[in-house]
Amino acid sequence: MQIITGDALEVLKTIPDACCSTCVTSPPYYGLRNYGEEGQIGLEETPGEYIERLVEVFREVRRVLKNDGTLWLNIGDSYANDGKWGGSSGGKHAKALHGKTGVGRRKKHTGLKPKDLIGIPWLLAFALRADGWHLRADIIWQKPNAMPESVKDRPTRAHEYVFLLSKSVRYYYNAEAIKEPAVGFPGSQNPNARRRGNTKTFRGGNAYTHDQAAENSASVERESHGLVPNETGKRNRRTVWTIATRPYKGAHFATFPEELARPCILAGSRPGDTVLDPFSGSGTTGAVAVQEGRDYIGIEINPEYIKLSEQRIRNAAQKGATP
Repeated sequence: MQIITGDALEVLKTIPDACCSTCVTSPPYYGLRNYGEEGQIGLEETPGEYIERLVEVFREVRRVLKNDGTLWLNIGDSYANDGKWGGSSGGKHAKALHGKTGVGRRKKHTGLKPKDLIGIPWLLAFALRADGWHLRADIIWQKPNAMPESVKDRPTRAHEYVFLLSKSVRYYYNAEAIKEPAVGFPGSQNPNARRRGNTKTFRGGNAYTHDQAAENSASVERESHGLVPNETGKRNRRTVWTIATRPYKGAHFATFPEELARPCILAGSRPGDTVLDPFSGSGTTGAVAVQEGRDYIGIEINPEYIKLSEQRIRNAAQKGATP
């Protein structure tokens, strides 16, 4: 395990080719936070500049990944607010959020209409695809305890994206490691049925009325393939992950939860593999990596976060894998 202090792009250039199996990371979001470090990503004048810098970083990530490597990228969106200072992370809450670094947002020049949703996640995903990545999945991180918003002209945002991208068209992905419970089907019976009059008969002899079957198929989540019954009680992981945000004592407020990183690491790497995070922050990815028996390389521009994450990862290593 090692965490290297420095700019993500410059440090990545010193790492050998094809030495990491997967990258699980959450870069600073555009225009939302000031971490008090010169040259930090996220404070660019325009969304285009922000996207270009991240494409450069992830081009180096692709180089250091093995040919069957994957990138799991958590990213949130921002709103155009060209004519104002501050914003959702500024104003009266700036001191509580940023400490000595001051207001986290400056005037931006997006060129968009006031209050437009910029679409940062998809701008980045498409830019990475154009740069050579294979864009494989868009995962919705749904937050049941999302931060309240005082807006009165749109819904409160309660989700972010996790994009799965791969270096090659064929890549390592352990679907079995992250399967989820399949519920709602009768025992191991196949939900696909032969219709007989107003009933449906399932393999194994269970019969349902037409109304019961229609209600069941519309409201119950399950997994089956053709006429093969699901006897495992599990199904392939879906693309909506409901995971509560969880603060980590002493960490900066943008920490993402360990349970968001865990399925990415389990699906994208084998025990003993090296997991990379070029925006290590408080060490969430590293903590989960060592819990799951992986090695870890982190990069962080802020020395204070490195102290925090090193201790966190040591604690995680002592505790071992979570049940």
